[in-house]
Amino acid sequence: MSDWSPTAYLRYTDERSRPFAELLARVTGAGTAAPATVLDLGCGPGHLTALVRDRWPGAVVVGLDASPAMIEQARAGDPDGSYVLGDVRDVAAGALVAGLPERPDLVISNATLQWVPGHRDLLARLAARAAQTFAFSVPGNHDAPSHRTLREVAGRAPYADAVGPVERRAVGDPAEYLELLAGPGWSVDAWETTYTHVLDGEDPVLRWISATGAQPVLHALDAHDATHGTGLRRRFDADLGAALREAYPRRPFGTPLEFRRVFAVATRSGTGADDGPAGPGRDGRTVVA
Repeated sequence: MSDWSPTAYLRYTDERSRPFAELLARVTGAGTAAPATVLDLGCGPGHLTALVRDRWPGAVVVGLDASPAMIEQARAGDPDGSYVLGDVRDVAAGALVAGLPERPDLVISNATLQWVPGHRDLLARLAARAAQTFAFSVPGNHDAPSHRTLREVAGRAPYADAVGPVERRAVGDPAEYLELLAGPGWSVDAWETTYTHVLDGEDPVLRWISATGAQPVLHALDAHDATHGTGLRRRFDADLGAALREAYPRRPFGTPLEFRRVFAVATRSGTGADDGPAGPGRDGRTVVA
């Protein structure tokens, strides 16, 4: 997939920021000392990483993202911040990534891990990197009308040949994440919230998912158009937009969008938690420049 669009992602900044604010509130209420170092995995354009620095002004806060465009936007929009281009999987593997704290007090992630293949297998290792707390949220809307509609329209001719199978990026339920993160010396808080966002403008649900969940499909169509001189992307936007307007009818006050999020906060609660719940700890690390 080609790179993300920070501009498209930031169209609904307030709505996309709410889950992170709720996650951050649970971290601050976990009974631990204020973190001196924080690693924000999948920081995107940096607008939420800045909230962490505002919460703990004395902390060293570093954002990491695999998107060059997002890191560029973060550095431009938040010149006082520290942002590193890198992969969550390297962090989970215990690599010493240049520019990142080796043992951050808090490792936090918002709406990122669902994009990482096999993210469940990485959770214990990511927790092992945190000296105090590992916290994350992931969208739980893989079976919402928006994503079912996306898969259905992308599976039609002529789009299916250009796009291929559309992955259903299912995440875990709170109980599953509790099971994966619970262990001796760890206290885990896992929950879910369904937000009802009221979106404005024309085709707001299309614009919402076009900046996130629909990205792989849209990039595949753009690549096909560039190679074959077709106009599939424009046709797809029209077809998907029409289907989404039917699934999410506009009301006098705007277009309601139900959006489910799943959260987990794992906090070291005593002895026996030098490593993650099932993780390898700090041995065998490699260095990533």
